Amino acid sequence: MRKSRIKAKLKRKEPVLLTTLHLTDPSLFELTSLMGFDGIWMDLEHHGYSVETAAQLMRAARVGNTDILARPAKGEFMRMARLLEAGAHGIMYPRCDNAAEAREVVAWSKFAPLGRRGFDGGNPDMPYCMGSMGEYIRTANEETFLVLQLEDEQAVANAREIAEVDGVDVLFFGPADFTVLSGIPGQFDHPRVQEAVRVIADAARGAGKHWGMPSASPERTKQLLDLGARFICHGADIIMVKTGLEEIQRRFGPLGFQFEPRS
Repeated sequence: MRKSRIKAKLKRKEPVLLTTLHLTDPSLFELTSLMGFDGIWMDLEHHGYSVETAAQLMRAARVGNTDILARPAKGEFMRMARLLEAGAHGIMYPRCDNAAEAREVVAWSKFAPLGRRGFDGGNPDMPYCMGSMGEYIRTANEETFLVLQLEDEQAVANAREIAEVDGVDVLFFGPADFTVLSGIPGQFDHPRVQEAVRVIADAARGAGKHWGMPSASPERTKQLLDLGARFICHGADIIMVKTGLEEIQRRFGPLGFQFEPRS
């Protein structure tokens, strides 16, 4: 199994930066990996492509050293194992409510004695039965990292007990769903959001774990790093394409070109 770039940097307490790719063109994953990003956030919670498609995208990313962080939906424990077998180094588990659920995530993601993950070996992560069983299991347990998302007020209240679960590497705040579930959609500067960030930061620090969240700008990222965050996600391919197209419209509109956007 390939060593995780992200886990190595976190061990050294260095910040890591991931970007999100939603479009399913392998060339995009290949390009991002060649450019040396720490990780690609692959989202199978909100997007409809299969594990088979995910495996092909991960294969393209292996041209470089970029880790894949794959997010299944809540409760998709069997899918987590398949994503790891396909070559993901990390699992982002959404809507984690409490320590009991965190332990379940660890159990499905780690081999014994750390968990109950089933063994195969005939997939890209071993790879393809080319190594020894014992070495593969040891390396997989060491290199696989788990990111648990806290996305509502009760989960944030349970942050410390979640962080203390053996095998959990990162607490990750989900501000969008947090604001929706708190009745303050999109109010990312709301005091309840800022308090949630503080609670998660304190919980991670107290448990000796890392934490992070999405960040919209270098300025916001500097603030988060100063608070102790080390796991930052910024940008998404769909937004980058949209921003680029809007820039074309802005520049060419004064020349008389007209556009008819539809929502």
